[in-house]
Amino acid sequence: MDLDAITEYSALHPKPSGLILQYGTAGFRTKAEHLDHVMFRMGLLAVLRSKQTKSTIGVMVTASHNPEEDNGVKLVDPLGEMLAPSWEEHATCLANAEEQDMPRVLMDISVKAAVNLQQDAFIVIGRDTRSTSEKLSQSVIDGVTVLEGQFHDYGLVTTPQLHYMVYCRNTSGQYGEATLEGYYQKLSKAFMELTKQTLCSEDEYRSLKVDCANGIGALKLKEMEHYVSQGLSVQLFNDGTKGKLNHLCGADFVKSHQKPPQGMEMKSNERCCSFDGDADRIVYHYLDVDGHFHLIDGDKIATLISSFLKELLLEIGESLNIGVVQTAYANGSSTRYLEEVMKVPVYCTKTGVKHLHHKAQEFDIGVYFEANGHGTVLFSKAAETKIRQLTKELEDEKRKAAAKMLENVIDLFNQAAGDAISDMLVIEAILTLKDLTIQQWDALYVDLPNRQLKVKVADRQVISTTDAERQVVTPPGLQEAINDLVKKYKLSRAFVRPSGTEDVVRVYAEADSQENADSLAHAVSLAVFQLAGGVGETPPGF
Repeated sequence: MDLDAITEYSALHPKPSGLILQYGTAGFRTKAEHLDHVMFRMGLLAVLRSKQTKSTIGVMVTASHNPEEDNGVKLVDPLGEMLAPSWEEHATCLANAEEQDMPRVLMDISVKAAVNLQQDAFIVIGRDTRSTSEKLSQSVIDGVTVLEGQFHDYGLVTTPQLHYMVYCRNTSGQYGEATLEGYYQKLSKAFMELTKQTLCSEDEYRSLKVDCANGIGALKLKEMEHYVSQGLSVQLFNDGTKGKLNHLCGADFVKSHQKPPQGMEMKSNERCCSFDGDADRIVYHYLDVDGHFHLIDGDKIATLISSFLKELLLEIGESLNIGVVQTAYANGSSTRYLEEVMKVPVYCTKTGVKHLHHKAQEFDIGVYFEANGHGTVLFSKAAETKIRQLTKELEDEKRKAAAKMLENVIDLFNQAAGDAISDMLVIEAILTLKDLTIQQWDALYVDLPNRQLKVKVADRQVISTTDAERQVVTPPGLQEAINDLVKKYKLSRAFVRPSGTEDVVRVYAEADSQENADSLAHAVSLAVFQLAGGVGETPPGF
């Protein structure tokens, strides 16, 4: 390791003194002007990780659904998954090291992680459409080259596309071809196969309106359009030609404000969906005949997909186990519908994609979606092999057709990451096959009214939780107070958890009416304020 060259290069990407950043589930995210040194150092770290795993590692420059002036970076591990927790710590240490200490910290990481510095390294890099992303990805390349790593810059890609590239390269092309063309062909072939028996006549042509959050999703859907045009017509809105990234549009805006994105004309009962800025989340929505807005979030997406998979498994007659993984934020109605109506087991984990992903890997078929629309379906290697075998061996036509559909679903999901494009194609295929309108899908169950609030506290760490964040352990007395409040309302539950990023406590409550959900959320937030060191004004009522 040429420490002199590293020191020399590092001086071109100086760290602002005193700046401290934390590598979290989403990597590093902050104002773009504070990130140049972080990008250079993540280029260095990616090379070490690549040498240690003897694999291709990905570096994605994006801040997803954050405002346009922000940016961020995250590393992608060999099978397209998020960076291992021990390396998240290395990333934080390296990013925060003061200029003069950085080369020593880099050496320490390589010793601690037993990196063979003679090993070759290969890095793939991608970026979103932010104006700052190109320059920042060049800083990543500087970090890679000073440590003599090889790299391929994919340029403008969605975050899930970069995850796909990493997975392909580390499975010697078995998962797919590591090019954009390979990605489009793999997904479109599976989609067209899945829907071929239902391709309708011209007058019934399936059309979908897509809000692209003025982000990368618009560019990539344009490139993909002609691959699926026989089965689906997509109309793109907020395609980045005039609006601002994630501003008053996109999945995060639609979900949190429960209203249509600006810049999209919606007529009653038209199927519409919204991506987020880097196209790894999707939510559906529509206006009913009275002009009321209806949101179909990740819970309902998981319900549609898992119900479909369960039906196919029953048709084939195979006892592969399927599980749906949710967080405490999943609406109680969705949990009840899955367990009681569809007889699909549901498991709850802590908030955060890595917890959901990890739990989903325990099943033959693991379905996970956060309410915000981020999720996918994971098939175990054994399940995939079994299904592919059945498509060849089964003689009964109906069972064979069901096995073939499952095989197409495997190919259609981006198993490396939640992917708005792939999820959209799966949803569209299922709605077509089951001949469901968006209203019929929405009517599978009625969401319980709910309310989320934030309470400012002096120190969020006074709150600790257990049971997948559904029960408070400390401070003493708070869980008892919540239990007493919940008893006052029908079909109610409430939980509180510390934010992962700021000194606030997040409160969630649901009940049989919006008025009761609001009232319960407010009462719980007062209990948090009193027992967990609230600061500022007492939480206001509704």
